[in-house]
Amino acid sequence: MRLKNARRTTLFATLGLAAALTLTACGGGDDDTSGDTPSGAPSSSASAGATETGASDSGSSGGSDAGATATGSATGTGAGSGSDGKTSICRTDELEVNAADNTTDKKEGVVTVQLKNAGGRDCSINGYAGVDLKAADGSTLSVERNGEPVYPAVLKNGDSAAFNITFPYNNSGGSGVRLTDILVTPPNETKYVRVAWPAGTLPVTDGSSSGKLQIGPATRVG
Repeated sequence: MRLKNARRTTLFATLGLAAALTLTACGGGDDDTSGDTPSGAPSSSASAGATETGASDSGSSGGSDAGATATGSATGTGAGSGSDGKTSICRTDELEVNAADNTTDKKEGVVTVQLKNAGGRDCSINGYAGVDLKAADGSTLSVERNGEPVYPAVLKNGDSAAFNITFPYNNSGGSGVRLTDILVTPPNETKYVRVAWPAGTLPVTDGSSSGKLQIGPATRVG
């Protein structure tokens, strides 16, 4: 999905609702909300409500919580440093993360994930976030990158970036696959945030379906 043209308009329209429902990524949560991060590491050139944060695994709307490090498929990647005078990356603990269902038709679903800079300083965001989806049966679904180009951006305090998760709409008439959470690792970070899945179910598929789970790069909005 592209965050421009019709889809970009849809993404912007969602942010007003999503912003009211956010909690900070370091906002606490119960002891049982911490955990190891999902798997994988999205890169700057390639590569959602209660929320929980954790360290990355080399392995409606919601707010955020915090947690540890390990191995798996949802580590965010991107560019940014700070030692050379450049704006350093947006850290997980500085971001308010929320997700909202932005589906407009019954062919392809859209969930928009917003990353708001609440760290009190400028920070840079560049690349794809790491994303894994958790299902009610305990399984984890990987999400492909859609291959759209990455545009680095600096977020001032209060500014936001966002990306879309697109998914096949369940038109089967069956109960489908019920998702519970999105594990989001901001670009170039290793610590994830867990936010509730705000949309409907996915169709059960044997792999022959043309529908795909995909994410776009994080893009500055507003």
